[in-house]
Amino acid sequence: MGIDRRGFLSAFAAALGTSLSVSVGGPALAQSQPEERVSAHRRPMFIERVGLRARDLARMIAFYREVIGLEIIRRDESGALLGIDGGGLIELMGYPDAVKARPDAADLYHIAFEMPTRTDLARWVIHAATNRFQVSGLADHRVTESVYLNDPEGNGVEVYADRPEAQWDWSGGEVAMGVFDLDIDDLLKLADRSRDDYATAPAGMPLGHIHLRVGDLAAAERFYSGLIGLDVTRRAPGVIFMSSGKYHHHVAVNVWESAGAPLRDQRALGLAWFSIAVTDRSMLESQESRLREAGIPVKNVDGRLDVTDPWGNEVRLTLV
Repeated sequence: MGIDRRGFLSAFAAALGTSLSVSVGGPALAQSQPEERVSAHRRPMFIERVGLRARDLARMIAFYREVIGLEIIRRDESGALLGIDGGGLIELMGYPDAVKARPDAADLYHIAFEMPTRTDLARWVIHAATNRFQVSGLADHRVTESVYLNDPEGNGVEVYADRPEAQWDWSGGEVAMGVFDLDIDDLLKLADRSRDDYATAPAGMPLGHIHLRVGDLAAAERFYSGLIGLDVTRRAPGVIFMSSGKYHHHVAVNVWESAGAPLRDQRALGLAWFSIAVTDRSMLESQESRLREAGIPVKNVDGRLDVTDPWGNEVRLTLV
């Protein structure tokens, strides 16, 4: 199993020793070492952007700026768009009267930021340890090395780096994954443990995947695989992973706490929508045809297709 928060902090203390300090010089630019870059975005489809309903907009903005290192691209009274180098990743929409979702509701499980390299992940880990962020767990999943935490309104967040694709073990169309202890000490050999130089998110850091709580795995597979066109890459008790282009997963769905969940409360905090980028027009046209034939309402918004999954999550299919 992955290490829990107490184990995480203990492991950090052992790995970092007593020499950890915060640099008092000017903010360092986020640099990536020359390592293999896998990238969830080098695929026919990928997760482009996520929209979240936020009750405390200022606090949520501060989290994604200070913890993840995103920049504010646009902000007004109704919300904010945050991302990297002018490209948006997270849109926060102010809903001061939003209600907290039930713990057994179909909802967001986590959104995942993919560090371009393992060195970038090591630098972020030192940033997390230096600033004593409340981390909920970490794990080696065989295809990724991952750290987990929650934003101020309870949305799950994963920060991870992919292992080289040559190390992914595929058999019968499925990729080997699991939950194992993360070797923090080995990871931190890649970075300077004595200083926090993670001032901003590294250039090119994308949203790697999204993980949802759903009410029924078969219905989720019919929608995201049968209609959207993602390939199933892994099945495990209570969870299915799906992707485009043999990535380990772009979308995961689980029923660990939400089996039988009905439509989501559209007043609830958390996920409002997410967009899937589609890189081929014929693929987008095929998606539209399958969705309409299945009786799924499709809204065309300037060439973008907006649909909802069986639990009311809005999915935006965007040609890029």
